Amino acid sequence: MSQITHHETLRERLRRIIFGTNTPAGQYFDEALIVVILLSVIAVMLDSVQSLHAQYGVWLYRAEWCFTLIFTVEYLVRLWISDRPLRYARSFFGIVDLVSVLPTYLSLLVPGAHYLLSIRLLRALRIFRVLRLLSLIHEANFLTQALVAARRKIGIFLFTVVILMVIFGTLMYVVEGPDNGFTSIPVSIYWAIVTVTTVGYGDISPSTGLGRAIAAVAMLTGYAIIAVPTGIVTAEMTVLAQRERNRRTCPQCRLREHEADAAYCRRCGTSLPANGPPAAMP
Repeated sequence: MSQITHHETLRERLRRIIFGTNTPAGQYFDEALIVVILLSVIAVMLDSVQSLHAQYGVWLYRAEWCFTLIFTVEYLVRLWISDRPLRYARSFFGIVDLVSVLPTYLSLLVPGAHYLLSIRLLRALRIFRVLRLLSLIHEANFLTQALVAARRKIGIFLFTVVILMVIFGTLMYVVEGPDNGFTSIPVSIYWAIVTVTTVGYGDISPSTGLGRAIAAVAMLTGYAIIAVPTGIVTAEMTVLAQRERNRRTCPQCRLREHEADAAYCRRCGTSLPANGPPAAMP
């Protein structure tokens, strides 16, 4: 019985340190974790330099495996101490934590896969928790919600853009032809994408007057296309902001999620204030 109690106490202590920043130990753990993450990414970058790889490749390889084993143990501990392991595993940080250790193991089968370890830098986003910048995370979630709400409109827009690229590419293939570098319709579509996005590599360019006229239309279309997704996302953000303003805070229990026409708190029954900006959280 004492062993079970000790086991539960250790699990709770680790949960408070790893998942929380309310204690000095939790803050020290997050700060040390960020330092280790940065060191591991620097090691991967240095290993990609041929001169350093030739001289210190063995040591960098060992360091890479040491970092990977540390992160693997940390990930398994997070699963163990989590109240809902599957929820953590499917969360943003859970997925990033898993992906950050996979490239090293994949490098045993696919040479060069370990360079993908730079994705570990995403784990440094935990610095927002350490520095108490949770408001920035709220703003990021607000933008994510707007993108999710606009996903269908953006999907239709992208499908329309694909159709336009195929049309421009086909026209250029017919007008210019292989003699001017437009050797196939896929190559012409590649030119259309580069032109409409205003990238303009210059590896392929029209030579005939009609081809240049089509290119001019494609360029002007590109400027119009850039503004469309911005307007879609802005409209969704405006709607979400309006909903935020309509959410009223209960003066008793501080619950915010109430309908716009609600008169009483759905948790404690306290009378809600009139519509307006939500009260500040304590």
